[in-house]
Amino acid sequence: MSGLLPPEPRKEGLAGHEDPAGPAGGGAQGSQGAAASAAHGQGPAHAAAGGVPAEPPSTVPGHPAPADAPTTTPTTTTPTPGHPAPAVPAHAPGFRVWAVPGLPEVAPGDDLAKLIAAVEPGLADGDVLLVTSKIVSKAEGRIVRADDREAAIDAETVRVVARRGPLRIVENRQGLIMAAAGVDASNTPSGTVLLLPEDPDASARAIRDGLRDTLGVDVGVVVTDTFGRPWRTGLTDVAIGAAGVRVLDDLRGGTDAYGNPLSATVVATADELAAAGDLVKGKAAGLPVAVVRGLPHVIAGDDEEGARAMVRGARDDMFRLGTSEAVREAVTQRRTVRAFTDEPVDPGAVRRAVAAAVTAPAPHHTTPWRFVLLESEESRTRLLDAMRDAWIADLRGDRKTEESIAKRVRRGDVLRNAPYLVVPCMVMDGSHSYGDTRRDAAEREMFVVATGAGVQNFLVALAGERLGSAWVSSTMFCRDVVRQALGLPESWEPMGAVAVGHAAEEPRGRPARDAGAFIEVR
Repeated sequence: MSGLLPPEPRKEGLAGHEDPAGPAGGGAQGSQGAAASAAHGQGPAHAAAGGVPAEPPSTVPGHPAPADAPTTTPTTTTPTPGHPAPAVPAHAPGFRVWAVPGLPEVAPGDDLAKLIAAVEPGLADGDVLLVTSKIVSKAEGRIVRADDREAAIDAETVRVVARRGPLRIVENRQGLIMAAAGVDASNTPSGTVLLLPEDPDASARAIRDGLRDTLGVDVGVVVTDTFGRPWRTGLTDVAIGAAGVRVLDDLRGGTDAYGNPLSATVVATADELAAAGDLVKGKAAGLPVAVVRGLPHVIAGDDEEGARAMVRGARDDMFRLGTSEAVREAVTQRRTVRAFTDEPVDPGAVRRAVAAAVTAPAPHHTTPWRFVLLESEESRTRLLDAMRDAWIADLRGDRKTEESIAKRVRRGDVLRNAPYLVVPCMVMDGSHSYGDTRRDAAEREMFVVATGAGVQNFLVALAGERLGSAWVSSTMFCRDVVRQALGLPESWEPMGAVAVGHAAEEPRGRPARDAGAFIEVR
């Protein structure tokens, strides 16, 4: 369909909030055709979804109907030979979406609400306006001089999520995870770039308020931008700002059509609206605004949360980093945790960490690691009491005062207060014997280094499981006592103990170390 099909007054019974069901394929097919027309630059698009056929064009001031516009609207889609199209149900749930033509080039200081009202005066209560972020940025003066786009990206980046060559996926100042921090060098004068609106929710509120003042209508506003998505090829528009729209539809606590409880279903309504608008706006048609009509249930009051509520918090983000970045951060962010909550430790998580530990390098293709998991309180108490008594005996042999001894023993509380303990051990099965002191000492050192690598892997993997840990060397000073308390073979050499649990608080920051101070180049 070519030419503009401006909106008709909303018809009762066409709007709904259920998924289209039944023989509504014709309407969906028509919508896809109209969207494809816009996406390929064949003219503004107007589409009907959910089984509602596109309505005939009419003339509004400044928008003459195209000469080739149909004079009647069929109620069914064009049939395929041998397959007549089904009739559209009279009250099928549906909505209409169309792009808004005629907007002038937006400049800093422009009032977007007035510009939109001038070209789309027929907006009605319950409509949702979908506004591309680029024109919002232009109106708000978010155009900056930047001969080097990379420098502008650096300035807008809070943290790098993933990097592949020059491409960076980052978290920007608005909390959004996106390519290049949303910095755009297209459709802007040479030597400049566009930054995203500083507060997209506030931008949406300003447009909503302006349209209320200018046209006297109560509409929802969604500010959109184009995102790529993990695991999916292709781009789509999502909501980065919203006002007067229920951005999320939380269905948890309800039931599905079969009576099954819904425990995790939270629908991203604002993103769905943004994607619907993108179908008719297109990426290259010069149509930065679209309107959705027929979904009044998504309209909310002024106190509704904006699109910021859709940004997943770091604690709940299972995919916070790219693969290589996650590996690097896991290593550098592993920290010693000395205070734990009472939350139980998942034994499966510890076993997964052991599986990572035993991938460490080792001499002669050996496996020098053994991990003793103390999962019962009785085993932990038996070991720690025996170690405490041995330590006190050593300290008294050093002629320490009882006060000094008590103070030193309290250092062991990090192990005693942990909900889970692990004792890593070294075994030298497969080691070589050379018959001289120097080479035999080097052989042992190889196994010690390999065991340390396994322990490091273990600690890093625990951090990946969101478990805190503290490696303590104490078992190395009383190996016979540890072996006896735990019933271990004589060939097993305890190499410290690891306290494991959920951190009671975030570890304090650690100043970065200059790697150059630890490097010598020859």
